[in-house]
Amino acid sequence: MDLPRIAPMLATPGTLPPPARDEEWAYETKQDGQRAMFYLPGDGTLLLRSRSGEDITAAYPELAPLAAALPPGLAAVLDGEIVMLDERGHSDFARLQPRMGLRGSPARARQLAARDPVHAVLFDVVHLRGRLLTARPWTDRRHELEQLSLHGPAWSTPGAVVGHGETALRATREHGLEGLVCKRIASRYEPGVRSRNWIKIRNMRTADVVIGGWLPGAGRLSGLPGSVLMGQRHAGGLRYVGSVGTGWSEPERAALARLLHLAEIDECPFTEVPPVAGAHWVLPRLVGEVRYSTRTQAGMLRQPSWLRLRPDLAPEESSADFE
Repeated sequence: MDLPRIAPMLATPGTLPPPARDEEWAYETKQDGQRAMFYLPGDGTLLLRSRSGEDITAAYPELAPLAAALPPGLAAVLDGEIVMLDERGHSDFARLQPRMGLRGSPARARQLAARDPVHAVLFDVVHLRGRLLTARPWTDRRHELEQLSLHGPAWSTPGAVVGHGETALRATREHGLEGLVCKRIASRYEPGVRSRNWIKIRNMRTADVVIGGWLPGAGRLSGLPGSVLMGQRHAGGLRYVGSVGTGWSEPERAALARLLHLAEIDECPFTEVPPVAGAHWVLPRLVGEVRYSTRTQAGMLRQPSWLRLRPDLAPEESSADFE
């Protein structure tokens, strides 16, 4: 069966709906993976398309058996996220990254799939039994999805809860999960639209870091730091944990630049030289606080944003557990 090509509906960053509207929303755990549309024409095959519309089927051969999970002849288009799970069962984007560019290397993808299989998290159905479901409310689509009973070795349909948004968000934080997606239960599916009917809330963490260097900015930031190189104390040395280049106002960036120029040294203060070019090294005495989403397996801080300098902290206090 020929299936229509459907662009995924996108969520808008935001906050929890007001308590008075809580029962009008459903809440799902936010995943940290690669968004995909799953095309199942009912002939035993599966086609995967990324958010941009690229065919990524070859990158994830372990998901092919999903086609057999539907009754013979039943065609569907599903919306979901391809994730790599860690030891706790949480999605880990860093683990997934080696798989994301392998659509042109099927042999390598099969090799990695045998060693570290991915998992498909399915959360919507937008075409089923020859009918487009995009105009139907989330509640109807959710019912249709649950009736498919898609739970298998490499795919699942996680639960969604209606109401209790505060409790759901608190649970994601307590369990160290990526965040929450809030979906208006009366909303239709809006292909390709970043909609206010879906709201994503990312759980952010904070960390104290030591500045060990900086990279010059370009254009109007010439002579100012475009980003600073962050470190944290570990095993007696300063371990590089990434760079941060957002979160400053112009006066804050200028003030930081003056401090960095005064602290410049010739040698890299990190235990291992970061893989960056053109860095200016500084005496590792300035401590800052950053907000970030998660820490990668290598110890890097993902999506960091600068919050403030911490003159009240000594550099030795910026330790972290990298295990």
